[in-house]
Amino acid sequence: MSEESIIDELFAALNVAVLERLASGSFKLIGTAPSWFVQFYPDTDLQQQLMPGQQFPVLDNFLIDAETFWQENEKGRIKSGIWSETDLLGEEFYLEASAVCLNEKKILLITSNYKEQQFLLQKARENSLNYYNLLKEVQKKEVLIHCIVHDLAGQLTGIKYCFELLSLQNLNTKAQEYLNIGKKQCQKQETLIREILDAFAAEIESLEGTIFDPQQAPDVLDCVLEVVNALSPVFFLNQINLQLDIGVDKNRKWKVAGEKSRLERTISNLVENAYRYSPPNSAVTIAIKEAGDVIEVTVDDEGSGIEPDIATTLFQKFSQGKNKPGRVGLGLYFCRMTVERWGGSIGYKKNSKGGSQFWFRLPKIGE
Repeated sequence: MSEESIIDELFAALNVAVLERLASGSFKLIGTAPSWFVQFYPDTDLQQQLMPGQQFPVLDNFLIDAETFWQENEKGRIKSGIWSETDLLGEEFYLEASAVCLNEKKILLITSNYKEQQFLLQKARENSLNYYNLLKEVQKKEVLIHCIVHDLAGQLTGIKYCFELLSLQNLNTKAQEYLNIGKKQCQKQETLIREILDAFAAEIESLEGTIFDPQQAPDVLDCVLEVVNALSPVFFLNQINLQLDIGVDKNRKWKVAGEKSRLERTISNLVENAYRYSPPNSAVTIAIKEAGDVIEVTVDDEGSGIEPDIATTLFQKFSQGKNKPGRVGLGLYFCRMTVERWGGSIGYKKNSKGGSQFWFRLPKIGE
């Protein structure tokens, strides 16, 4: 066996197809074609002139760079990078092309990178396993946090009862002042705990199937009025007007997919969020309207709006505005998890007149 034939057989054994660029722009195969290369030319005489770009479209762009490389008779080689091709039998191959100059001949090498393919598949399996393990660790930590929060809630209830008992005593002015501070701090902690528990509950329920009973579908207007009645005293004391938009039709039904108590909590979270950003002598307006097959609820305030740097992350877990100490940023996250679980959507936009508008849409039930 000649030295040339040995080299040809070696290239074939290494899964390398060796092609020489001809003056006509086509290529001819040098030596023995590796088996994978033959599969892409099942009905072709490989001793004829070939146009590899027809079988391997990725090469069209690479051959433009290769032609420049060959014309300048550069040393070394340039590579196409790895790409995948599927033969007529549906088998996938990972290929890479190289252009080299050899004794003034323009040579194109195409290699089947089986090892690279196996490496990529192995890395994908490892990444999948790492992600699964990470997810399990996160779930364990969240369960632990959930248990801690429940324990905190129990202790806080005992502290509240003690404060209530103290309020029945004949306290001097200073002691009464300290008592009121303690009660306010308890109220803030209760709000934090409620946000955390609501967010965990919504996150867990979002993984479960949802079945709606049309007979039990909540009425958005009823829920809005419940929230307005419950929060109006707080708004009044802080000189903020909480109102239902005058355009809302109070004589029709506004039935949506969902559950009444959680729908009220969602509306309440949005209204409380508007309250925190509203200055005195301003208004927070709740509107309800029909938009095709959904019902849309909007909450508009006249505050300074949301900081642009957090506007895109408002509904993510632990997202919160600046200068809002004592909050963990779960209220809007709860709203998103709840609304999306019911097949709806939620969002925020800046009002043209200033302030913010938070909205959500839920599927309409019945007429």
